[in-house]
Amino acid sequence: MIWCGPRAAASAVVAVALSFSLGSMSVAEEAPQRVVAVGGAVTEIVYALGEEGRLVARDTTSNHPPAALDLPDVGYIRALSAEGVLSVNPDMILSETGAGPIETIELLREAAVPVVEVNGGFSRDAIGDKVMSVAAVLGVPEKGAALAAKVDAEIAAAMTRIDATHRPKVLFVLSTAGGRVMAGGQNTSADAIIALAGGQNAAIGFEGFKPITDEAIVTSGAEVILMMDREGDHDASLADLKAHPSLGQTPAVQKGALVRIDGMLLLGFSVRTGQAISDLAAALAKVAS
Repeated sequence: MIWCGPRAAASAVVAVALSFSLGSMSVAEEAPQRVVAVGGAVTEIVYALGEEGRLVARDTTSNHPPAALDLPDVGYIRALSAEGVLSVNPDMILSETGAGPIETIELLREAAVPVVEVNGGFSRDAIGDKVMSVAAVLGVPEKGAALAAKVDAEIAAAMTRIDATHRPKVLFVLSTAGGRVMAGGQNTSADAIIALAGGQNAAIGFEGFKPITDEAIVTSGAEVILMMDREGDHDASLADLKAHPSLGQTPAVQKGALVRIDGMLLLGFSVRTGQAISDLAAALAKVAS
């Protein structure tokens, strides 16, 4: 069902829509006090609202602020552990959309633990909606309105500093594992942050994060390669990119135009998006000049 928090609905700032995965459920008179935050964007909002004292656990993607790492980790957002979640005796799971697996969600239903999903999105308005939604669930709509206004002002300020005279073609590479390039197409968080920072997505003709053909890479005209700053099998050095048969042919790799930014900062579309826009815009201006 779709629920609008009574105090949030009265706000002139934004209408808040939350979907409860428990089907029919009445709105509790008291705000939750033992919350498991699932999804880095949600966790960052809770901290920014100053309501982190209610958190009893978090998922693996919730790596900011650093203090969040002190909370018990109940697993990756799409691979949650029901046992881990229930072990902290929560009175609510506050999650970004897409939490799972379904078996875990069903077990939480059976245990009568409400799971609240906050709608996603990759725009300024969507960020404001996320902030107001989380604030409504926690019963602090006034804090939510103030934070949403602050975050939007930071985004607006970041965008005014962008050099619009040149919009470099940016290819977001999610992974090169096994030599297979996974790129961010249209209607993705990568596509949105590239546009907000003054670039244009070099991966066109498909939506989502998907494998991209060698031909599409070579013909993309990518002037900048954008990657998350991380380690492991999905990471690739500039030398690795130069050795790749298709990435090595792009103008970006040939001139060493590689930008790395923390993944949650870059793609989270939460309270730090203004910083993400500023950081990416500055990096694009530096490497694409």
